[in-house]
Amino acid sequence: MDDVTRTKWDKVAATYNLMVSYGPEKRWEPFKRDLFANMGEGEILFLAVGTGLDVPFFPEGRTITGIDISQKMLDKATHRIDAYQGRLQVLQADVHDMPFEDNRFDQVFTSCTFCSVPAPVDGLKALKRVLKSQGDLFMFEHTGSQLYPFKPMMDLMTLVTRKLGPDMNRPTVENVVAAGFTLKQVTHVYMDVVKTIHAVA
Repeated sequence: MDDVTRTKWDKVAATYNLMVSYGPEKRWEPFKRDLFANMGEGEILFLAVGTGLDVPFFPEGRTITGIDISQKMLDKATHRIDAYQGRLQVLQADVHDMPFEDNRFDQVFTSCTFCSVPAPVDGLKALKRVLKSQGDLFMFEHTGSQLYPFKPMMDLMTLVTRKLGPDMNRPTVENVVAAGFTLKQVTHVYMDVVKTIHAVA
């Protein structure tokens, strides 16, 4: 397990809900609900459960395995996990070294995750390993921008933000392709920064 990343997220666990739940989560809720509505009847992997802020947006009755690198974040998620009307099992795990067999899951979902995975292409390849052939990857992510002046601004911001949490300038769509997925759809939610991605293993 990547102890540097685990420690970073352990440190923010106590204040994470205060930082994001009253602004970003309310703003992006309808878009996340639309994305999570694609959750099917098979086995689903949800990457980076965090404090469970996304759990209330899941459709009921699904079979979901959630992971997070920070046990302290998962501890904050307990009441949301317990309230889910379906099968939701969570465990501490690093995406780069998941304890799952190959071809296990029918779908994988991520939510504002790949801005923080230390080796994003390797992390995506790990997701591809545990996805069944033709399994779906659905992502809600913020990425770098190609628009001026946002691109240089986000490059500069990342020098600071990556020490506290996320990189602001990740080329996540390109990383998905580099990991061997086939892109099906990319939808811009806010400019070219916040987007949903659908790809197939």
